[in-house]
Amino acid sequence: MRTAALALGVFAFGLGAAGSAKAEGKLQEVLKRGKLIVGTGSTNPPWEFKDASGNLVGYDIDIARLIAKGLFNDPSKVEFVVQASDARIPNITTDKVDITCQAMTVTAQRAQQVAFTIPYYREGVGLLEPKNSKYADYAALKAAGSKVTISVLQNVYAEQMVHQALPEAKVDQYDSFDLIYQAVNSGRADAAATDMSALRWYLKQNPGKYTDAGYGWNPQTYSCAVKQGDADWLQYVNTALREAMTGVDFEDYKKSFETWFGETPPEPKIGFPSEMR
Repeated sequence: MRTAALALGVFAFGLGAAGSAKAEGKLQEVLKRGKLIVGTGSTNPPWEFKDASGNLVGYDIDIARLIAKGLFNDPSKVEFVVQASDARIPNITTDKVDITCQAMTVTAQRAQQVAFTIPYYREGVGLLEPKNSKYADYAALKAAGSKVTISVLQNVYAEQMVHQALPEAKVDQYDSFDLIYQAVNSGRADAAATDMSALRWYLKQNPGKYTDAGYGWNPQTYSCAVKQGDADWLQYVNTALREAMTGVDFEDYKKSFETWFGETPPEPKIGFPSEMR
C-alpha cells in the first residue's frame, strides 16, 4: 500500500509539475520579460522598412506595437529582430522570437510548421499605370491584347501570373521594383504588375502621377505566426488583432491602415458582431 501511495504521490507531483509548466507558457514569459520580441524585415515598404531617420516603420511594425500595447499598455515595449524571409519560420520554432509579423503568406505547407494568427491583410496583384496612359483601365489593357507590355519583378511564376489577368500581354521581367517602375516611366511598359500593397504605397508616394488600373487577382492571406502548441499565446495574439480591427483599438489600426495603404478600413458595425453573422 505504501508503495502504491508513493507511486500516486509521484504521479500527482508529476501532474502538478506538468500543470505548472503549462501555466508558464509564452504569454507569461513575455509578461515577465516586460517586452515583446518580434521577428520582421527592414526592406519591404509599406510593410517594414527604415524611414529617413533610420527608424523601423511600416504596417507590420504598427501591428507589433498594437500587440505590445495589449500586453503592457505601452506600444513601445517591443524589441524587433530584423531577419531574412527564410529565417521567419526557424526563428519562431527555436524561440528566437515570440512572434513573426513580416508580410507572411499563409499556406497549408507553412501551417504544418507554425501556428498562423487570424489574417490582418489580403494581398493581391494589381496594375500600376501612368496617369496619362492611353489605356483607361484594366478592361482597355485586356482588350489591347498583345499590343500591351507589362513590367514585373523577375521570378519563375512572373509570366504565368501576369497572363492570368492579361493572357496576350507581352511580359518584361526586371531585377528590382525600381526597374519595373522605370519601365513604365520610360514608356517601355504600359503598366507594372505588382503587389496591391506596394501599388497603393507607390500611388501614395507619387500623388497624381500614376493610377490603379482597377483590377486585382492572385489573392494571398497575410498573418503573423507563432510557435505551435501554445493555445493561450495564440489566443492572446488573436484577441489583440481582432480588437484592433473591430474593437477598442480600431482608431489606432485605422490610422495605420490609412498611413500605409492610403485607404480607410471599414468601420466596425455596432450591434450584433459581424463575425457571428
